[in-house]
Amino acid sequence: MDNDARQTRMEAMKKSPAGNQGTRREAKTSEPTVPGKIHPVIIYPFRQAADYSDLEELYRLVARLDEDKEKYSRPLTVMDRKTHYSMEQNKRFLDFKRNVVARHSEIMDAWCVDTCQMWYAGLGKAYEAGGGSDVYWLIPGDFNYGTAIGGEVLGRLHDLPEICLELQQDICIGEIATDHNNSKQLIDTYGTFALMYNWFPAEAREIRQFTERPRSEFFAVRHGFLREVLAQRWFAYEQTVVMLLHAMFNNRRITRFFVGNISDLPEGRESLASAMQQVERTERVLKTVWRERHEPRTGWTKEYGILEAQSEQVRRAAMIILQNLLT
Repeated sequence: MDNDARQTRMEAMKKSPAGNQGTRREAKTSEPTVPGKIHPVIIYPFRQAADYSDLEELYRLVARLDEDKEKYSRPLTVMDRKTHYSMEQNKRFLDFKRNVVARHSEIMDAWCVDTCQMWYAGLGKAYEAGGGSDVYWLIPGDFNYGTAIGGEVLGRLHDLPEICLELQQDICIGEIATDHNNSKQLIDTYGTFALMYNWFPAEAREIRQFTERPRSEFFAVRHGFLREVLAQRWFAYEQTVVMLLHAMFNNRRITRFFVGNISDLPEGRESLASAMQQVERTERVLKTVWRERHEPRTGWTKEYGILEAQSEQVRRAAMIILQNLLT
């Protein structure tokens, strides 16, 4: 990587005013320094849109990755079987699947509860094919890549795994640009981070120094850290939050990269019902992670009861705020 490119990446990795310089302290375990391969894992949209322009742009990128066999392993597309069966009579879908998706990537068919389980299936399969210093790059498929801005985002997404590979970061989170009224920003501010401050206050403070998007669907992760994460309980929801917490627990190296202004919301905004569901499931996940870490301790139930009561207050406050802002 030349000096100009490296400088550009370091600028993109800089943190928010509350943060630090974009990378975390050294990990407890070291990774091999031999250059590894990048494993792209594409998460095909659960609901197939009538307009294929976003997917067409995405798979132009996937085609380029597939051609660069020295740098990238063959891309892997995870497709939920419910998606296939809902579209099995649709000739446009079947042609796109056969002539584009299967041409430029290996298709992994899976029955999944939710998107994070699709991540689990895809990252797990890629992990079994990788090793050493390899990096695993998650690419969500349901974003507006067909726009001019989306095209710019696709042009820089490769920096996520390259930062992990070349700068030896264990996980690199891709951050989307939003304003303070964006529904995802509101959910993370009043829901995700507020609950994290209750259950894991020290870790939440440090995570927020590294990213404002603890639920980002854009990330790359190195082989050694992915091995640790796969050995833990995997959640069908909010798995990025769990990965960041594990990175804190295990003193792993974290950084971020500015992805750009891109959205997966067709109407640009979450519904209140969707926002409430996201807050509720985040709370369930955090409760489970906390119990797993503290159950071996004597007297953990008393502390849990206090935190649970506080968590309910945080969740209720988040619901009131989101109701006022999203309706």
